[in-house]
Amino acid sequence: MQSTVETLSPTRVKLSIEVPFAELEPSLKKAYRTLAQQVSIPGFRKGKIPAAVIDQRIGRGAVLSEAVQEALPEQYMAAVQAHDVKTIGRPDIDVQELADGEPLKFTAVVDVRPELTLPDFSGISVTVDELELTDEQVDEQVNSLRDRFATLKGVERAVADGDYVTLDLNATVDGKDVEGGSASGISHEVGSGQLLPGLDEAVVGLSADESTTFTTALVAGEFAGRDADVAVTIKGVKEKELPELDDEFAQMASEFDTLEELRDDLRTRLTRVKRMEQLMSARDKAIDALIEAVDVPAPESVVAEEVEHRKESMLEQLQRVGANLEEYLKAEDQTEEGLTAELTESATKAVRIQLLLDAIAEDQDVQVSDDEFGQEIVHRAQQSGVAPQQYYDQLVRAGVAGSVFGDVRRGKALAQVVENIKITDTTGAELKVDELRGTPAVEAE
Repeated sequence: MQSTVETLSPTRVKLSIEVPFAELEPSLKKAYRTLAQQVSIPGFRKGKIPAAVIDQRIGRGAVLSEAVQEALPEQYMAAVQAHDVKTIGRPDIDVQELADGEPLKFTAVVDVRPELTLPDFSGISVTVDELELTDEQVDEQVNSLRDRFATLKGVERAVADGDYVTLDLNATVDGKDVEGGSASGISHEVGSGQLLPGLDEAVVGLSADESTTFTTALVAGEFAGRDADVAVTIKGVKEKELPELDDEFAQMASEFDTLEELRDDLRTRLTRVKRMEQLMSARDKAIDALIEAVDVPAPESVVAEEVEHRKESMLEQLQRVGANLEEYLKAEDQTEEGLTAELTESATKAVRIQLLLDAIAEDQDVQVSDDEFGQEIVHRAQQSGVAPQQYYDQLVRAGVAGSVFGDVRRGKALAQVVENIKITDTTGAELKVDELRGTPAVEAE
């Protein structure tokens, strides 16, 4: 096999490949076996049809075509490896010459990873917001914990915002019951907005056994997009009773003996969260600085594939809530062309970031251990609500396990970048990555 490579652009090459006819012999034999299993010829059993009979009945051209289709992937990969071409995506293959006894000639145009010139990471500096932690923010955490230990007490008064009510609902459109629009004994926190739009406003001021009707727009089902009349009856009213803020509450809600100790622990936890937010901000700004510093061309076909993937994901999400693209565009005052332009812009940036981090990972010889890959699989499996082995098997069947591995590698590459850049906050104080991560050594100090 002989091949040449021609650079069409920084992200695209053309491979011209010539395969001697003799090298197609194994593929020709396999083609005859395949066709012998597929066709029925009187007087011969399937799989036992001689090559000469197949040539006579089906044609040598069909055999050649079958052989070439079988040989192309292997010959293409051999050319890619011979020229060390770092391909992205699927090639566009065009057979130039195919004749019995003559060399097979074909071309393959494919996107490739661009050659990038990486900057000195120590020369990159980013600024993040100063860590600010107020007593009010600690109070919010205390009150959130207090809310978790609240009890509900029945009351004989009108419904107020924040109450918990038990209610019955029945939705109709033009007097016709909406399928699935009736329910009894529903528990609902007034003001949470968790049920139908307009419900919270309608029930405030009602007492037990009182009813009212309100109008709400339906988003799914037979009457999607239409207004429904919803009758609601209050069956019971309960108010939230919060525990007293004292040492007894601290002992009940935590491992601490005093409320002050609890507040100190919450302050420490909040500080860690805010440090991590600073680290995430530094990471995002480091990516922006790298993209600004490095010319990263984005392959058009890869961007187009990413845009299509994002469109499909959006359509699936809309279908899950009973909506469609036309309704979404109308609600967002957007056109399909405008949406495509937005998706293309975001996809282009995502592809550029991916290519840049891949280049850094290769330059820094970033390795991913089995444990690191396994931890990522476990994490994603938990998010998906499936067993890790089942999740991994799904990835393998879909052929995307490698993409997860690539994500982990890029994450490690970015972490190395962040460790080498200069990070300061808005006061001018320099921040260390170990401090932001909250390593044991820093916490001990």
